Amino acid sequence: MFVRAIYTTGDPTKIDTAIRAMNTEGRDLLEDRPGYRGASVFVDRTLGKLLAASWWETERARQNSDEVLRERRAAMLDPFAGTLSVDNYEAVVFHQARQPQAGGGLRLTRLEFDPMDTDLLADTFRATVVPRLETLQGLARASLLVDRERGRGMVGVVFVDQPSLAASRSGQAAARHEGAAKAHVTVTGLEEFEVVFTDVRGD
Repeated sequence: MFVRAIYTTGDPTKIDTAIRAMNTEGRDLLEDRPGYRGASVFVDRTLGKLLAASWWETERARQNSDEVLRERRAAMLDPFAGTLSVDNYEAVVFHQARQPQAGGGLRLTRLEFDPMDTDLLADTFRATVVPRLETLQGLARASLLVDRERGRGMVGVVFVDQPSLAASRSGQAAARHEGAAKAHVTVTGLEEFEVVFTDVRGD
């Protein structure tokens, strides 16, 4: 699958307006697009951050949808969004243990790597990192998204609730350290979010 990730920051007191728009109009717009496989919205209410991801069967379906939705997206996120960035990725690993729920937690790890090591990263994540993550209580989903050309990526690990997210920090840190060393990647960011909704169809 292919993913478009929208990352916005703004006034925390206005974030609920953006959440409502993405959870209603945003989902309605996406559902009608060819090749749509689901979407997710995650927020950090304290700092004022919103991460929205839409999932697509093909790269072409993702590109076509962006042409239609670009202007509507900006309108939905106003007046919350002070900054907005859009990145495109390929989902090379999608492992779902159970269906994530609203109120759960996402831990997002940002990566940089040599583009020539993309397949090594994917293989390492499947063989080394996912089995370690499966031992963590409350795991719902683990995914690896990559931009092969730029050598950038994201690991998203979703837990069923906030206590599980908190309890997993030490265990995931160990998995992250081992995986980064084996795959020759540099970790450039680590963030946590609340799950607003996620309905990705990975099968």
